[in-house]
Parts: sequence; structure tokens; C-alpha cells
Amino acid sequence: MTTTGPRPRDPAHPAPPASPGPAAPATPRDARTRVAVTAALLLAVAGVIAGTLHEGDHESTPGRLLGGYALAWTLFAAAVWTVRKVPARAATVLVLAGSAAIALAGLTAQPRTSNDMYRYAWDGRVQAAGISPYAHPPAAPELAPLRDDWLFPTRTACEGWGLTHTAQGLCVRINRPAVPTIYPPVAEGWFFAVHTLSPPGSRHKPLQAGGAALAFGTTLALLAVLRRRGDPRRAPARAALWAWCPAVALEAVNNAHIDTLGVLFVVLALGTATAGTRRGALLGAAIAVKLLPVLVLPGALSGRRGPLRVLLVAAAAVAAVGLAYLPYVVSSGAGVLGYLPGYLHEEGYEPGHVRRFALLRLLLPDTAAGVAAALLLGLTALYVWWRGDPARPWRGALLVAGTALLLFSPSYPWYSLLVVALVAMDGRWEWLTVTLAGTALYIGGRLLPGFPLQAWAYGSAAVVIAVGSVLRSEGARRALRRRFGGPDASGPRADRRRQTLQERRTSATA
Repeated sequence: MTTTGPRPRDPAHPAPPASPGPAAPATPRDARTRVAVTAALLLAVAGVIAGTLHEGDHESTPGRLLGGYALAWTLFAAAVWTVRKVPARAATVLVLAGSAAIALAGLTAQPRTSNDMYRYAWDGRVQAAGISPYAHPPAAPELAPLRDDWLFPTRTACEGWGLTHTAQGLCVRINRPAVPTIYPPVAEGWFFAVHTLSPPGSRHKPLQAGGAALAFGTTLALLAVLRRRGDPRRAPARAALWAWCPAVALEAVNNAHIDTLGVLFVVLALGTATAGTRRGALLGAAIAVKLLPVLVLPGALSGRRGPLRVLLVAAAAVAAVGLAYLPYVVSSGAGVLGYLPGYLHEEGYEPGHVRRFALLRLLLPDTAAGVAAALLLGLTALYVWWRGDPARPWRGALLVAGTALLLFSPSYPWYSLLVVALVAMDGRWEWLTVTLAGTALYIGGRLLPGFPLQAWAYGSAAVVIAVGSVLRSEGARRALRRRFGGPDASGPRADRRRQTLQERRTSATA
């Protein structure tokens, strides 16, 4: 007799567990709550940054600055966490609005931790007078007609942060006033452009506003690149790692560091161009802003073992740098090197004068640390070029640039703006600890005299990065699934397995 209705279940074959379907979409109320929480956190980040900048400078009030930065970073991390669950369109609006708000917070005070911007202003003024910035140092008598009371205050007013006395008795806001400029030609072109567009008497604001424009432009570029090359739903949260980062507000905007222009060129090179002449030209432009983007080249050539590809990128980069230098070489000759050789000697990278390489110096003598750092960096670059993913050139670029900062352990946090942008492209947030290490060392060193803060800061960053890399490995993910959710507990593979088991049970009971 044939019966209808559900067949009785055989006790020997219990019902399979229900396949987990897609997560239920957030209700409009939940979405509005998440948007409101994220917006509140962003306002808090901007408020803390603005308040911290008004506390003082890194020499007179380092403790207050460090405490304010720590709070800003904590709020930033919370905002990035909450925006992950916000719908993509609303998250994009939050990223752009937050990027603008945090940049505006950086504009609320004059530079607080670096006086490099005053050299930028001076170089722009010198070029506007038709003089090469590589020809004379700021204290040279040939440039005396260009001095004013802002960059060269009178002796009676020569008190306060960032002011320098020269051997000739001048009072100057510009650091190293007795040596020529160090900045490459594309950077000098930016200084000239900002000076030309600035109203008289505007002082530091135009360069800060230019830094804000570059930071916001990099946010737009990251959003476009991430939507084009990755998951559009993840793009806003990734871009937020740059857009909302306190280091961007402090170094790119408040201190107006020119590194941001090079970062923008790198994002465009890796995100919008293939491994050819266009990518090489954009990377050459980045190198002609600041030399540090040369570390991106192995990532830009990831997996490109053919000599033609390497030649195209390298030749285009060299040509871009050469063309940028050409007008200055004509007017200044070998003087275009500026203070670069002296800077490298001053910063301790010459053999016999090692004052960097903090982690390697824990294991090696000073004389061997520099050689070991160069060797390890070279091997990392070779690995990235040979085994890197050509579809994700930013991943290899992040590995090389981040490794370089760990090995050389600089005390300048603005060097890591490049790493922040590469983190946004790749999503490996643990590398942001390199920026935190540089900030802690630059500001906190005055609070702990005699303490090996350099080794502790960069050592902690290295540990966090190593742990993050292990947890991201496929073996670790498999182990976590087995430990907490059973083998293949979720995902497409789990669904296929459950479907196969269901089909076998159905055929067995038919």
C-alpha cells in the first residue's frame, strides 16, 4: 500500500543538520543604530585629535600628546570595527565624511610635532623668486631679501617651539638652516605650486590645506581601487584604515608632510595601472617626491619574471625621475642631491655610525647590524618579486615597506604613511603597529630617558605582525574551525558536504 506524507525517519539515519543559510540582513533600525554609533565614534576621534593638538608640542607636553594619541587610536579602532557591519552605501558616506572631519581636525592648530613644513614654505618662496632651492641654504646671505618675520623672527621674539639660532645670529623656524634642501624635484614642484596659489600672509595654512586635500584624494583613490579590485562590500571598511587613521590627521595634515603626495602616486600605480610603463611612471613620480616609495618596486613587479615587464617598469620609473630632475640639474648641477648625503650620515645609516637597526642590534654587534638589515631586506624584496601575487601587488609592497621600517626602526612616524595606505589596500591591520611604534618612539622617548624604547616599540610591533600572519594562514584557520566549529563547519565547502550526505541518505531510504 502506498502512503503519502513524510516518510518515517530511520533511527539509524538521523536528520542531517540544517545547512546554515545566509545571515539575515540587518533591519533598517539596526542599520541606523550602527551608522549612528560609527558617526559618534568618528566625531569623538576628530574631537580628541583637535583637543590633543591644542595641548602643546612634543617637546613641552609629550605626555599629554601621547595620551591624546592613544585615545584617538582606540576610538579609531572601534570606529573601523563598527563600520564593518554598516551597509556599503552608508559606509561609503561615513568614510568620506569621516575623512573630511578628521582632516579638518588636523587643520585646527599649527604644526605640533615637526617643523619640516617651514622648509617647504621656504623652498616654494625661493623658487617663486626664480632661484633653485638646491643652490643656497636658507641662512645664505644671497637669500636675505626673501626673509620675513614669520620664517625669520626677530631675536627678541625668538622663543618657543621649533625655533633655531644660527651661527650668524639668525632666528629661524626652518630646521637645518645652514644646509641646502633635501627634497626631490616633484616635492619641490608641489611646494612651488602651493606657494603660487597661496594668498599673502597665509603662513602655514595653505600647506596644511594641501595636505588635507592629498589625504582626502587618497581616500577617494582607495575607495575606487578597492571597489574595482576587491569586494565592494569590504571597500569602505578597508579605506577607513587610511581615511580615519590618526596618523593621517597628524602627519599628513597638521604637519603637512610631503610623503602624502608620494602615497597618492603609489595607490594609483598599484591600483589603477598594470605592470607596464604607466605603473613605472607613477612609481617614478612617487620616488621623486620622497625616496621611500622605491620599496614598492618589488611588489609592483610581483610574479613578473619576464625581463620585458621588469624593463618596462624600471625604465619608466627611471625616466620619470630623470625628467623631474632635469630642470634642476640644468640650474644646480650636482647640487640637486642637496643635503641627502649629510642626512644619511646624521641619521646613522653609514657603516661605523649605526644608531638604528634596534631589533638587529639586540642580536648582532653594531658593525654587523646594518649589513644584516640590508641583506634581510634584499631577500624579502627578492621573495616578493619571485613569489608575490601579481593580482595583489600591494601585498608584496606592504611586506617590503613594513619590513624595512621594522629593520631600520626610524623615529619618524610620517615615514609609515606609506604603510598605512598599503594596509588599507590589503586589509592587514596588524602592520599599523609600525606607525604606533614610530609615534611612541618620537614622542615618548623624552618621557623615558635611558629606557630602550626603540627596541621595545618595534619589537612589540614585530610580535603583533608575526601573530597576525600566523592567524591568517590557512592552517591556522582550519585549526580554529576544527576547535570551535567542527571540520568545515561553515562556508561553501561545508554546504556541498551536507548536500552530498543528504543525497546519500535519501537514496538509501528510497
